[in-house]
This record gives sequence, structure tokens and C-alpha cells, in this order.
Amino acid sequence: MTVTKNPLGAPPTDRPSAPELEVVPVRNYGRWCAAAASVLALVGLIGSLARNDNLRWDVVGDYLFADLIFDGLGTTLWLTAAAMALGLGLGTLIAVMRLSSSPVLYGIATFFVWVFRGTPLLVQIIFWGYAAALYQYVKIGIPFTEVTFFQTETNSLLTPAIAALLALGLNEAAYASEIVRAGIQSVDSGQAEAAHSLGMRPALTMRRIVLPQAMRVIIPPMGNETINMLKMTALVSVISAHDLMSNIQDVYAQNYQVIPMLVVASIWYLALVTLLSIPQAWLERRYGRGTARGRQVSPLRRMLGGAAGSVVKKDKENAR
Repeated sequence: MTVTKNPLGAPPTDRPSAPELEVVPVRNYGRWCAAAASVLALVGLIGSLARNDNLRWDVVGDYLFADLIFDGLGTTLWLTAAAMALGLGLGTLIAVMRLSSSPVLYGIATFFVWVFRGTPLLVQIIFWGYAAALYQYVKIGIPFTEVTFFQTETNSLLTPAIAALLALGLNEAAYASEIVRAGIQSVDSGQAEAAHSLGMRPALTMRRIVLPQAMRVIIPPMGNETINMLKMTALVSVISAHDLMSNIQDVYAQNYQVIPMLVVASIWYLALVTLLSIPQAWLERRYGRGTARGRQVSPLRRMLGGAAGSVVKKDKENAR
């Protein structure tokens, strides 16, 4: 009978230990070549633009911080904030109506989305800007009677700024409703059923249970809609709403410096979009906590390299 010192099922201890292997990362020479070619092309483009006398950088510098530009920026920011507030509030209501079991509410909401999503935004802006050609007066009263409680001229009520707000806000509501509806439908139905079993009313369940969980799906596309709204305000220049693009057009219509003035507009739009991207990224990380999206590193830290790489490495080790 042979007596062994190792426990039953344990591997033998007399085997030689395996040598430690050194992990060598794969060198992606193609990636380095592509990065070098991209940087060279970008530097060449920037250098070509900087040396181009047709850009008239002196004109760009004169108008970049002009009072007329700041007046247009104020209108652009006001239109963006107000249109997004109107669009998000009305879009949430329309999304709930489209999810309703009532055929009337569903039909009205579907018709609204069909009209405002199916016609170009430029057409809607022009329509609201020239609504007086359709109705000379705005009247509120009892239908099919002569009784009128309120009456005013359409041109005095629908100023270019108000017309632009209605066009942008109603158009955004159609798109926001689909984003909110997708976010609500992404939440498991068992969440609402559990809330109802606890005695919570449907409105309270939607506000306290469903919408907070749907924000993970809603925030990224809604952030893109906000940035897109900022740029779409340039279309209201067709009705002279005195936004940034309207004032830019007024200037180059007088001095004929089209390209320099467009460069001024592009610089300010790029600056505003960059500022809007910061709270969007913060909201995505906040509402994505507990998911892979919440552990994502910001683009700035990824570009910096070292610090971001260590964070990603720690996240991967914790995931294992």
C-alpha cells in the first residue's frame, strides 16, 4: 500500500513551477501612421487658413466681440433655452398621450408628431413668421358665434421672436416626444406594476419611478437635440429674429465681407456647443451610475492619455 502526502485530488507538488511570462503589448504601427497623417493634415489645413489673406483676420478680430454680435448671442441663447423648455415639456406630455390607452389622446398626439416632424423646420418658421397672411386677427371666444373675449392683430402678437420660439419649440416637441417615449418604454413594466401595488397613483409612479430610470436613455439624445437646437436657431434669420446669424447677415450685407463674418459666427457657435457639451457629459455620467456608461472617461481625459489610461485599467480590474 502506497501512502501519499498530498490530499486526495490535489495536484502533485513535485512539478516544476512555470516560468513567469512577460506580457508585451501589440504594437499597432498602422494606428500610429494614421494618427501621424491626421495630425499633419490638420496642421497643414490650419496653416493654410492662417496664411490665407482672403479670410481677413483683421475683420474677424474687429467683429468677434462687437456689441452687435453679443446682442445676437443673447437672442440665440434665449431662443435655445426657451424652445428646449417648451419642446421638452410639451414633448413629455405628448409622449404620455401616445402611450395612453385612450384612442382620442393617442390620435391627437400621433397627428401632432406627424405634422411637425413631417414638414421642414424652415417651412414652419416662415409659416409662423407670416401667419398674418392667413389670419389678420387672433380672436378668442365662443366658436360659431360672434361672442369674442379677446382680439388683437396677429402681427402685434406674433413678433419675429415669438414666431421663432413657436416654430422651434413645437418642432422640438415632436422629436422630444419620441425620445421620451423610447425612454419610458425602456423601463421594465414590472416597475410600474410594483408601484401600483403599493398604492401609488399613475402620475406619481410616472414622476417618481419611471422617468428617473428612463433618464439614462433620454439624456444622450436630448443633449444632442439641445446642441442641434442651438444651431437651428440660425434658420430664424429668414424672418429677421435678430439672432446671431441675423446680425451677421446684416453686417456682411453692408461691408461685403461674407467669409470673415461667417468665420465669426462659426467661432461663436463652436464655443457655445463646447460649453453645452460639458453639462451633457456630466448628466450622462450621473444618470449612468452603476452601468458601463457611468464608468466612461471624459474625452478630455482620454486625450490627455496617462491619467485616463490608469482609470480605465482600474475599472477593468474591478470588473474582473
